[in-house]
Amino acid sequence: MRKGRIFFIIALILILGLAAVAIVYFRLLQPASSEPVAEAVTTQVVDKVEVVVVTQHTPRGYLLNETVLGVIEIPRDMLIESYFTDLTQVVGRQARVDLEANMLLTSSMVVDSPDQLSTTGSLAALSIPRGMVAISIPINRLSSVSYAPQPGDHVNVIATLLLVDLDTDYQSETPNRNAAVLGAGPGVVIGAETADEVSVDANTDMSKVTAQSVGAGPTSVIGRTEIDPLLEQTWYVVPSEAQRPRLVSQTLLQDAIVLGVGDFPLTDQVEEVPASTPEVPPVEGETESTEYTSEYPEAELAKLEPKLPDLITLIVNPQDAVTLNYLVYAGSQLTLALRPSGDDTRVQTEATTMDFLLKQYNIPVPVKLPYGIEPRVDDLLPPQLANDVVPTPEP
Repeated sequence: MRKGRIFFIIALILILGLAAVAIVYFRLLQPASSEPVAEAVTTQVVDKVEVVVVTQHTPRGYLLNETVLGVIEIPRDMLIESYFTDLTQVVGRQARVDLEANMLLTSSMVVDSPDQLSTTGSLAALSIPRGMVAISIPINRLSSVSYAPQPGDHVNVIATLLLVDLDTDYQSETPNRNAAVLGAGPGVVIGAETADEVSVDANTDMSKVTAQSVGAGPTSVIGRTEIDPLLEQTWYVVPSEAQRPRLVSQTLLQDAIVLGVGDFPLTDQVEEVPASTPEVPPVEGETESTEYTSEYPEAELAKLEPKLPDLITLIVNPQDAVTLNYLVYAGSQLTLALRPSGDDTRVQTEATTMDFLLKQYNIPVPVKLPYGIEPRVDDLLPPQLANDVVPTPEP
């Protein structure tokens, strides 16, 4: 009984000691928790500078004044040497090009006198960014999105090519043609050029036959040998037609800027007005002809009928300009795709070939059946509708 009480007292003393140690540790020895101290945020002062801008649309040649000019602040590190920083540097000068609202003025956009408007280079060159060039490519109604693109639009350029196999040495389209080589020996006459001339008889002077008497016979297309597994017969197969080119189409350029559509105006060209021809009164008994009898029918018809553009000028980098020039002279077909306004995203496209078309769009190759459609169809032609038939004018 006494021993149990002793153990109880010892256990109580240990518990109280541990409690005392814990209190001392947590209150005295543990470091005080560091509360986050709000650091003073130093606001960096951005050095700004005032530059001159246009506050409203200003046409070319307009005399600039305070009513169409204003100033805005931009960071000094964005200041370009050609920007104007004082209104007095611009007031009284003329706009060299059409200016839009909120456009930062540069020294290349203004001139001091009207005489400089026609002596400061082309207007088109002002719209080409530094490091870029402009190049023209041919277009038609189909390749130009029905003439929808206008200056300032962004387009993609799609190139379509026809590829064929070539002989590496001759650089000619395969398959090659072969000919029988007629070498020197009996039956070959010196100077023979064709197989028809190579013929000898008992009266031929064989002393004229030399080792230099070599000619070529008729040519034929080089084919290949095939073995028929059923007849075990070797056949020499030649192509039934010339090599068919293989078609491939791929996006060549993305986000090219349209600089102009059609021909640029020739500012130095003076339009010649043809002299009017005197009117001849109609003869009695004759009805007045409605046929146009002007001395310049082509010029008058050109004014009546709008001329459709056959060229478009794009702003591209110098390497893309060289590529476009190569493709134009290589005979490839260039097609434009109009981009949405403000969309500058780039999409990686895959080149379209016959194999890609069949696999990507799950187009099956038709099987050979013991029946078919009548009449025979060899070409895909659009159906002729009644409204499409143009009536033949009566004589």
